[in-house]
Amino acid sequence: MKFNKITVDTVISTGIQKAWNFYTQPEHITQWNFAADSWHCPSATNDLQVGGKFSSRMEAKDGSFGFDFEGVYTDLEICKQFTYELEDGRQASVSFKDKGTETNVRIIFDAETENSEELQKGGWQAILDNYKKYTETN
Repeated sequence: MKFNKITVDTVISTGIQKAWNFYTQPEHITQWNFAADSWHCPSATNDLQVGGKFSSRMEAKDGSFGFDFEGVYTDLEICKQFTYELEDGRQASVSFKDKGTETNVRIIFDAETENSEELQKGGWQAILDNYKKYTETN
């Protein structure tokens, strides 16, 4: 199946090592991996290697809904980029570009078919914006 690609990105006021660590370490992922303040990420695991699995539990704080965001890494260059495949066969890649005192983080992901591409882009961008805010203030 061919999926449409969606791109979101941000520039973070921090060096690439911190940007990478805060994006990939479970103790940080749980602090930013949600699109709205009414949601949270109570748990995350990350086996950061090709063939390794990751999982983030995303839940509404009121307990009304939740899901596991899971995948397997298919490509990885530490502090540069990684690609993963989700359980439904969609793929995503995350790249980190070193800009000295800043880091550009770009995500390109396959759109799913249940929600509009505009809604998906907004949700992924909101999560990336949470990541930026958390990383810059910690």
